[in-house]
Amino acid sequence: MSIDPLSWLDERAAARVGAGLRRELRAREARSELVDLASNDYLGLSRHPEVIEGAVAAVRTWGAGSTGSRLVTGTTTAHEVFEGELAEFVGAEAGLVFASGYAANLGVVTALAGRGALVVSDAGSHASLVDACRLSRARVEVAPHCDVAAVDRVLGARSEERALVLTDSVFSADGDLAPLVELHRVVRDNGAVLIVDEAHGLGVRGTGGRGLVHELGLAGQPDLIVTATLSKSLAAQGGVVLAEERVRAHLIDAARTFIFDTGLAPGAVGAAHAALGLLRRDPDLAGRVLSRAARIAAIAGVPQPDSAVVPVVLGKAQVAYDAAQACRARGLHVGCFRPPSVPEGTSRLRLTARADLTDAEMSTIASVLGDVLAEARVREPEPSGREPVSPGVRG
Repeated sequence: MSIDPLSWLDERAAARVGAGLRRELRAREARSELVDLASNDYLGLSRHPEVIEGAVAAVRTWGAGSTGSRLVTGTTTAHEVFEGELAEFVGAEAGLVFASGYAANLGVVTALAGRGALVVSDAGSHASLVDACRLSRARVEVAPHCDVAAVDRVLGARSEERALVLTDSVFSADGDLAPLVELHRVVRDNGAVLIVDEAHGLGVRGTGGRGLVHELGLAGQPDLIVTATLSKSLAAQGGVVLAEERVRAHLIDAARTFIFDTGLAPGAVGAAHAALGLLRRDPDLAGRVLSRAARIAAIAGVPQPDSAVVPVVLGKAQVAYDAAQACRARGLHVGCFRPPSVPEGTSRLRLTARADLTDAEMSTIASVLGDVLAEARVREPEPSGREPVSPGVRG
């Protein structure tokens, strides 16, 4: 008798279709007529001529690939110069570039935790931090979203000598801000270390886009480590850990996603470096992102955001999906977050502002969102309040 050992995949696929949760890949055009409110290209630099030339120049100099792990052949002077300049920009002592933001989070948490340690993670932390907890071999406690008192209780009751507290600075599904000042005070009082993922804060929050940690006066604190991605405001690819030099040295020795992964390709380093240069020359870019986000929120009839992320909660997964497709048909590309990225009943359009949105594009946004959201809210009345995001969300 022939048995199909993967028949359960068909059952899962059918269940996802029935729940409105089936996902598909959609290749984007090289040049699209759609107005983009879906990407994380917050500063609109991914097609900037200087960023493209930065990538091209790096490829011409170093080749297309990094040719090996950073400990073998994958480190160039371009990596080291960029690490130093980015660290200086955000107020950190040193930086270490990884092949992705995901790898940076996995690397720093697993290298600093281990058996006999405690890791406390916000319930809304990004999936890479969630997976880092699972791989850390530490005892893990998940604190309710932005609940500083809960973190304090867990830290105060611990028996472990070492403890890490993990949070995003800007949470990617709701765009809300972590209470970093209060968290840092609790972390310091309890002899722990705070790790903050600035993926959605770098380039958007703080003076000249230096991030929320810098904005709140916490940059350079010895018990605070920043991680970030180079694929959002810096318009490239890769990740980075920004901390004291001794943390950098430890990660080079102990972070498996650094030691065993191929180094970030030179082209990505060159592009990110060029984007950083543009941000330093035009510090108003961050303010332009936030002003456009505020205009988009007003158009959508939702509260003014604290970041580039404007969530429009619609409720049922199918309603959100249909609204996203209706936007696309009218010339507007929007993000659509459904479970498991967000809790049941809070599926949403995730609109992301860009610094380079034109007045004509804003007019299109107003026209399309006005029609589509009116129809969607008739189908599914908007929830009265915003629910906390679920573990592992990401834009």
